Amino acid sequence: MIKLYLLVRRCLTVALIFGALTSFAQQAVTGKVTAADDGSGIPGVNVLEKGTSNGTVTDSDGNFRINVGANATLVFSFVGYAAQEVTVGGQSILNVALQSDVTALSEVVVVGYGSQDKKEITGSVVALSADQFNRGNVNDPRQLLQGKVPGLSIYNRGGNPNSSATFRLRGISTIGSNSQPLIVIDGVLGASLDNVDPNDIESINVLKDGSAAAIYGSRGSAGVILVTTKRGSKGKATVDYNGYVAADQVSRRQPVMTASEYVAAGGNDLGSVTDWQDEVTQTGISNVHNLAIASGTQSTSFRASLNYRNVNGILRKSGFDQVNVRANLSHSAFDNKLKFDFGFSSTDRRSDFSFNEALRYAVLFNPTAPVRFPNGDFYQAILFDNFNPVAILEQNIADGKRKTINYSARVDYSVLENLTLTANFARQFENNFNGTYFSRNSFFVGLNRKGLARRFTSESDFTLFEGWGTYQKEFGKINLDVTAGYSFQQDNYEEIFIEAGGFQNDQLGYNQLEQASDFTLGGTRPNVSSIQSPDNRIIAFFGRANLTFDKGIYFNASVRREGSTKLGENNQWGVFPAFGLGVDIAKYVEIPNVNLLKFRAGFGVTGSLPTASGLAQDLYTFNRNNYTTNFARNANPDLKWEQKEETNIGIDFGIGGKLTGSVDFFVRNIKDFILERDVDVAVFVSGRRFENVGALRAKGLEVALNYNAVNIGQVKWNPGVVLSTNSTELTEFFNTRFITGNFGSPGQNGTPFNLVEVGKKLGTIWGPVFDRVQIDGINGKVVFKDLNGDGVIKGDASQALLADADFKELGKAFPTMEIGWTNQLNYKNWDLNVFFRGAFGHSLINQFRGFYEPLDPGAINSYNRVITSKAVAGLTEAKYSSLYVEKADFLKLDNITLGYRLNLPNSNSFRNVRFYTTVQNAFVLTKYTGIDPEPVFGDPEDNNNPLITGVDRRNTYFFARTFTIGVNVGF
Repeated sequence: MIKLYLLVRRCLTVALIFGALTSFAQQAVTGKVTAADDGSGIPGVNVLEKGTSNGTVTDSDGNFRINVGANATLVFSFVGYAAQEVTVGGQSILNVALQSDVTALSEVVVVGYGSQDKKEITGSVVALSADQFNRGNVNDPRQLLQGKVPGLSIYNRGGNPNSSATFRLRGISTIGSNSQPLIVIDGVLGASLDNVDPNDIESINVLKDGSAAAIYGSRGSAGVILVTTKRGSKGKATVDYNGYVAADQVSRRQPVMTASEYVAAGGNDLGSVTDWQDEVTQTGISNVHNLAIASGTQSTSFRASLNYRNVNGILRKSGFDQVNVRANLSHSAFDNKLKFDFGFSSTDRRSDFSFNEALRYAVLFNPTAPVRFPNGDFYQAILFDNFNPVAILEQNIADGKRKTINYSARVDYSVLENLTLTANFARQFENNFNGTYFSRNSFFVGLNRKGLARRFTSESDFTLFEGWGTYQKEFGKINLDVTAGYSFQQDNYEEIFIEAGGFQNDQLGYNQLEQASDFTLGGTRPNVSSIQSPDNRIIAFFGRANLTFDKGIYFNASVRREGSTKLGENNQWGVFPAFGLGVDIAKYVEIPNVNLLKFRAGFGVTGSLPTASGLAQDLYTFNRNNYTTNFARNANPDLKWEQKEETNIGIDFGIGGKLTGSVDFFVRNIKDFILERDVDVAVFVSGRRFENVGALRAKGLEVALNYNAVNIGQVKWNPGVVLSTNSTELTEFFNTRFITGNFGSPGQNGTPFNLVEVGKKLGTIWGPVFDRVQIDGINGKVVFKDLNGDGVIKGDASQALLADADFKELGKAFPTMEIGWTNQLNYKNWDLNVFFRGAFGHSLINQFRGFYEPLDPGAINSYNRVITSKAVAGLTEAKYSSLYVEKADFLKLDNITLGYRLNLPNSNSFRNVRFYTTVQNAFVLTKYTGIDPEPVFGDPEDNNNPLITGVDRRNTYFFARTFTIGVNVGF
C-alpha cells in the first residue's frame, strides 16, 4: 500500500506540473449548454476538445469553463441529445443549445470484425457505455451488465468474492457443451474477462441472436460479449484516479433456534450461548484504487492503468488481493493509411477461498456449545456431518494464486481508398495454483488422516491469428461493406493434482508433501492425477456483406466455415450462415409523433464445442490400485458440432422525441448435444461413447424502454426498463423421461427432484405433495397426498416414474420473467442512480428446511433446527416433498448511487472531482425464507449440470449488503 501511495503521489505531482506549464499556451472558454426545446441548462454535458483528451463537464446549471489550444473545436455530448461540434475561433464565451436525439442513429456499434451504424444493424444487439454500467463495489466485469440487457441473466448467488457470476443468454443454450457466451476483448476471441478490471472498460456490446453471432461460428451459440477497453486520445496528458472503500455486511441469515429455544426443544445444554453464524462472518472491508494516465500526439496515443483491489467477503478468511496492469498504444503513419494498435494486460490475484462449509455448519451446530474448551482447544463433538464451524476456518487452509497475461497487436493498412487489410495477433497465458491443508487436529476431513494436503496446478495458453480485408464503396443509393478473412486459434492446457496425508505436524501446511507418510489414503498407489491436452485448434474462413439502400433498407449476410480438432475426424468442419433484413419504416411512411420505426428480422446458425478434449477418441483408464488399464469409452469419428438455428424478429421505435424502445421475439432450435451415453456392447465394446443426441426448442420475448428527461422542476429524470421472458422445451432425447438430482445426506441420498421429459420444459421441480402429519408415538411422520385418488399412495423416489405415481410438478426452476428498472436523476451538481432488479415465476427447493426444520427428537441433540413460518407442527420426519419447494419471486433495490460533482470554474489542474456513495442490495422483497432468492440454473454440486436445477444447496454463500464511499478525480 505504501508503494501504491508513493506511485499515486508522484503521478499526481507530474500531472500538476504539466498542467501548469501547458496552461500558458491556452485560452479560457466559458459558456452555457441548454436544451433546445425548453432552454433549460443541462448538467453533466461532456465538453471535449476535439482530437484530445482535454475535457470537462457542465455544472448544475449547464455552465462550463475549459482551457483550449489555438484553433480548437469543442464537442458537446450528452445522453439523449445529438452531439454538436463548435469551432472556438477567438471566442471566449460560447453558448450551445443541444437538440434532442432519441433515435441515436449516428451511434457506432462494435460488431464482429468491425463496426456498424446502429441504424444499419439487423440483428439483436445491445450496446452499453460505461455510464450505463452498474456501480459500486463491482469486482467482476460480468456484474456491470446485471439487469441491463434484456434476455441476459447474470447471477452470483450470495456474492462470494472468489466466484464468478453465471451467464445465461436467452435461457439454456446447451446441455452438453459450453453454456457461457463467447468473450471478445478488443477483438481477441476467448480472452479472459478476469484479466480486465471493471474500471478499464469503455463499452460492452452483446450480440444476442444467431444472425449477429454467426460470424463467430462454433462459439457463438450462447451469444457473444464484445468488450472494448479504454484508450488514449490526442492532446495533453490526463490523469484519472478512482478509489473507494466498501463494507459488506450480512443481509440475510438462516433463521435458527436461539440457545434458549434449542434447550426448550430438548436440545443438549452445554452451558454456553453461541451465535455461530455471527462467529464465522464479518464486515468485509474492501479497498479499490485505479490510476490511469492517457495522452497522445497527432499520430500516437496511449493509455496505461494500474488497478489494485483488496477485497474481503462476509465469510471470514474469504477474499483476494489483486493487481492489474493494462496498457494500450495506438500509432498511425502515412497519412493515417497505416494504423497500429498494441494492447497488454496482466493480472496477479492471490485468493483466500475459506470454506463455505463453515456457513452450513454455523446453521447446524449446537448453539449452547462453546467455541473452545477452557484449555484453548476447539470444542468438537463426535457426530456425523457436524463440525465446529470456527474450527474449520481456524485450523485449515484454502488459498490460491492466479497469474494471467495477454498481449495483442493489430495492424490496419488502407491499400486503396476503399480497401483496408487487417491482421490481428494475440497470445494469453494463465497459471493457477490452489493449495488446501486440513490440520491433524481438524475433525473436518483431516483428523483420521493425520493431516491432509492437496496441491493443484494448471497452465493454459492460447494463440490467435486473424487476417481480413474490408471493402467499402458507395454506388449511388447503395452503400456496400464487404469483409472476408481467415482465423486460426490454438489452445493448450495441462494440470497436475496430488493429495497426501500422514504428517508429523501442521507447520508447513500443503508445502510438506515430501514428509507425508501416507500417499495412498486407503489405496495402494499415490492419489496423483495429471492432464495434458493436445493442440486444440480452430481454423476458420469467414465473410460478411452489409448493404444499405437509400439509407433506409438494410441487408446483412455472413458465413463462416470452421474446423475443430476436438471433433470426430469425419465431421471436423461445419458451415454457419446468417442473414438479416431491416427497414426504416418511418423514412417511407409518415406516422404522427413517430420519429423512429425500424423493423428487422434475422436468421443465423451457430455452433457449440465441448470444453474437454479427446471426446471423439478411444479412452483407457488406469486403476492405480491393481496396475490395470480398462477400455472405458469408444471413439466416435462422426462426432460433430452442436448446432443452433435462431430466428429473431424485432422493432426499434421512437415516439414523441422522448420515448425510445425495442421489442424482440426469438425462436431457437438447438440440436446434436455432445453427450456421453450407454451404447450397444455388441457394437461398441466399452459400452460407452460420446454421441450427438437430443434437441431443444427455446422461445422468448424481450422489451427495452427508455424515456428521456422527465423534468420535475430542476430535477431531470431518465427512467429505463428492460424485461424478458423465455422458456426452453426438450424436444428430443435418448431417454424420453427420467428423474435426476440427489437431495443428499443425511438420510435422503438417492432422492431426485427434477423431471426431464421430452415435450416438457426444462427446469421442472418434481416430487410428492405433502398432505399431513401422522403421529406415531413421539414421531410425526410425513403423509403424502393421494393425487390420483386410487387409495394407494406412491410417493417414494423409486415410484416417481410410475404411471400412477403420486408425483407432480411442484415448481419451475427458471423465472418466467426478469426485469431491470433504471432511474437516473440529476439536480444541479447532484446525480442519483436507482436500479431495481427482479425475477418472477421461479421456485427454489430450500434444502436447509428439508433437512433441519422437522423437530426430530432423536436429532435435536445433534443439530440445531431451522425455524420458519412454513414449519408444520408435530412434524419430526425429514423427507423431501412440496413442503420445501418455495416460490422465490423477488424484487431488489440492487443499486443506489448518490454523487456530487464539485464546481471547478477557476482550476487549471483539476478537470473534475466527484464524490459518491453507493448501497448495493439495499433491500429485497421476497417470500422465500432461505438465504438468496435468485434462481439456480445448474447444480453447483454437479458441475452446474443444467438438467439439475432449482435446489438451494446448504453451502450457499450468505447474502451481503454493501456500502461504498468513493471519489473520481481527473487532472
